[in-house]
Formats: sequence, structure tokens, C-alpha cells
Amino acid sequence: MSGIASTARIHPLAVVEDGATIGENVVVGPFCHIGARVTLGDDVEIVSNAVVSGLTEIGRGTRIFPMAVVGGVSQSLHEAGEDSRLVVGERCTIREGVTMNSGTVGGGGITSVGDNCLFLANSHVAHDCRLGDDIILSNNVMLAGHVHVGDRAILSGGCAVHQFTRIGRQAFIGGLSAVNYDVIPYGMLNGNPGILGGLNVVGMTRAGIEKSVIHTVRRAFKQIFEAEGAVRANAAAIRDEYVECKEVIEILDFIAAESDRSFSSPRRGSKG
Repeated sequence: MSGIASTARIHPLAVVEDGATIGENVVVGPFCHIGARVTLGDDVEIVSNAVVSGLTEIGRGTRIFPMAVVGGVSQSLHEAGEDSRLVVGERCTIREGVTMNSGTVGGGGITSVGDNCLFLANSHVAHDCRLGDDIILSNNVMLAGHVHVGDRAILSGGCAVHQFTRIGRQAFIGGLSAVNYDVIPYGMLNGNPGILGGLNVVGMTRAGIEKSVIHTVRRAFKQIFEAEGAVRANAAAIRDEYVECKEVIEILDFIAAESDRSFSSPRRGSKG
């Protein structure tokens, strides 16, 4: 039988398959379908008309709204029915029509979402994506497979992210943007193709970063993206100058890391 806590409230018109694990104070509304290998943490609410399937874990306090499909089989052309997972963190909000797919063996076998994330209507998280904490995906945002998104990043309505792309911590992506290349931490990208227009100063200020630090990061940004030479070479050349500024070092580490994509830059469609 299903492992259903005594305090859980399951609507009589919901389907909870044998084998599912349902935590304390969970609410499953009418016309929901909870698969046999699903784990719903304490205080999770599945409002109504939602599907949670596959080998999926939903963290404490997360809410899932009608017509969401969470834990579905990946849409990868290489999908072969392998055993893979979706893990969603605590206190996330997954609004109407959101889709999240499980991972693939070739991509590590897991799609993961951190804590306190907000997914607005009809946004999509594809197979093998890795998302940090406090991320916002606005309406109709589309993440292709293997995308990595850092903590506190905001993706505005209708933007599309190319597979294997990285979006750094506290980056801001404007509405309807096409994210074809990696976006540095604190970067602000707009347009189709996406242009790295500068820094997410508003987000940095709201995060409590001092003005003097923001000015330092701006200076480093110009040295990386406006100087002659390749982005990676420019970033490596200034490292010693900024060892005392952790925000700049974070950007430099992001640039130095291995990636399948080049870097978004202030020049339209330009590769780093």
C-alpha cells in the first residue's frame, strides 16, 4: 500500500498509486494523479488537476497548481525508458501548466530544482536541468535540456534558453530573449539574439551589495568584454587585480569553468 501519513488529506476524486509516499499534512486535491514512485514531502499541496509521476521527490511546503505535469518522461530523442529522477526542493511554487521532466542517463540521470523557486504559468524545465535556489521563471519561459541556472536568477516572460547553456547567479534575462550562450553571474541579457547589456544592478542592490562593490564589478566587466582579445584571456589577465572582490572572482571562475557554450557578450550574436 501507499505510505500515506495519517494527517494527509487526499480528495476522493484523486488517484494516488500504491507505492507513493505522502508526508504529513499533505493536501492532494481533486483529479490529481500521483504516481507509484512519487514522494511528497510534508506540507506539500497539489491543488487539483495536476500530475506528479516518475521517480520524483517534491520538497516540504511546495505547492503545485492545476494542469502542471511534474516528473514526466524526458522529451530527449535519446529517451529509452531509463530510470531517472526529478528532485524539487522545499517551498517552491509551480503554477498552472508548468512542465518539468526527469533526467536522462546520458545527462547524469537527474533534473534538480532548489528551494524557494517560483515557476509561473506554462514555464518548462527540460531533462537534466540543474536549478539553484530562489530562482524565478516567469510565464512561458523555456529551458532546454542540460541548462544550469544559478541562485536568485530571474528569467522574464517568454525567454528561451538553448540546451547546455549556463546562467550565472543573480543574472537577469529580459522578456522574449533568446539565450544562446552562457550568461555570467550578475549579467543582464536582453534581445534575440541575446545581448549582454551590462550588470543586474537592481538585483545586486536588492541583495545588499554595496555601491563600491558594484562599481568594482562594472570596471571588471569592461575589462573582460570591452578590451581587445578573447573573453577567457581577458578574464584570466585581471584575476590578480580583483582577488579581494568575491563578486568579480565569482564571474572569473564562471568564465574559467568548462562549458559547451561560448559567452553572451555586449555584441549581438558574438561569441566569446
